[in-house]
Amino acid sequence: MYVDPSFLAVGWPGEPAIVVSAWRAGKWQTVATHGDLDAPRAWASVSKLFTAMAGALEVHDGRADLNKALGPEGSTLAHLLAHASGLGLESEDPVAAPGTKRIYSNHGIDVAAAHLAGGGDIATWLDERVINPLSLTSTRLRGRAAEGVVGSTRDLSTFAREWVRPTLTTTQRRDVTATIFLPELVGIVPGFGRFSPCAWGLGVEIRGEKYHWMGDWPPSSFGHFGRSGALLLVNVQEGICLVATSTVEFGPWARDLWPAWSSSARHLALSS
Repeated sequence: MYVDPSFLAVGWPGEPAIVVSAWRAGKWQTVATHGDLDAPRAWASVSKLFTAMAGALEVHDGRADLNKALGPEGSTLAHLLAHASGLGLESEDPVAAPGTKRIYSNHGIDVAAAHLAGGGDIATWLDERVINPLSLTSTRLRGRAAEGVVGSTRDLSTFAREWVRPTLTTTQRRDVTATIFLPELVGIVPGFGRFSPCAWGLGVEIRGEKYHWMGDWPPSSFGHFGRSGALLLVNVQEGICLVATSTVEFGPWARDLWPAWSSSARHLALSS
């Protein structure tokens, strides 16, 4: 049953594009959509999920080791992916000891991506590992791994569905990526403040005990949002996913809107 999607855009500035999906009876159901799903838009920090997925494939294939020493002394590839290496947002120098705080680090993700790509071109690596196999025809890394992916909302929805029903790797490897790394760590989610604990997996933010942009989604839910106003949110157990892109950058409007809005979108998906 197709549900009237008109409520989805209420409260969004600009021209959002939104897709709500659910896995039902062995196939994907598009529960609701809004906006131009084919216009290429910046995904900003949602881009980090590409490094997370491609990195999971490298580990699965035996070409990368999460325990590989990387970054500051005492840090590993896993620390970098989970924002636990001690590196600052854009700093090459550590601002804390590895494994002591959850410090959100664009630089750490870039270091991880460069390592996982084997020193080659990161855009080509992401093309080969994720973008081309998933037929994300309008998607491309146009800048740094931490925030440079541009693509359509339709492609973003396809990418979200891959997290729920993996075809490129195993569910076990997906689950490792979406398991909290160092669950006791305290940290800050940019734009939403300090959380204790601050749950994060290997490149994906996990809701855990936080109440913020993920609203009332279950604790195991995971995803990412970006300063472009884009977001991706999935729950494997419920078989649902939510994506959105925006023509207006993240700001107070998103902090106010997203908690209740994402909750409503979840209930819409569950009603399908």
